[in-house]
Amino acid sequence: QVKLVESGGGLVQAGGSLRLSCVVSGISLSSHLMAWYRQAPGKQREFVARIFSSGYTNTNYADSVKGRFTISRDNAKNTAYLQMNSLKPEDTALYLCAVANHWGQGTQVTVTS
Repeated sequence: QVKLVESGGGLVQAGGSLRLSCVVSGISLSSHLMAWYRQAPGKQREFVARIFSSGYTNTNYADSVKGRFTISRDNAKNTAYLQMNSLKPEDTALYLCAVANHWGQGTQVTVTS
C-alpha cells in the first residue's frame, strides 16, 4: 500500500522559511517523478514544483515560487522535501505531495504579513 505523509507546515511571518517533508512508503521514490502542489481556500489546486526520478537532475517550478522554493529528494530515506524561503502571504495553502498518482493528506502553511 502506497502512503505519503507530509509534515513541516506551520505558521510563519512573511519573509520566513519552512521545510516541508513528504515521507513515502510502499513505492520507491527514486523510480518516480515526485511533485508538490498546493491548494488555497476557494482556489484550485496548483502545481508548485517537481523533481524527476533518479538519473535525472531536472526540477521544475511554478513561476510564483521560482528562486524561493527548492525541491529535493533523499532516496535513502524515501523522502522528498520542499525548502521554502522568503515566504509571502500568498503562499498560504495546504501543501500536498504526489507520487505515481498517489497523494498525501497535506500540511498547512500559513504566512502572516
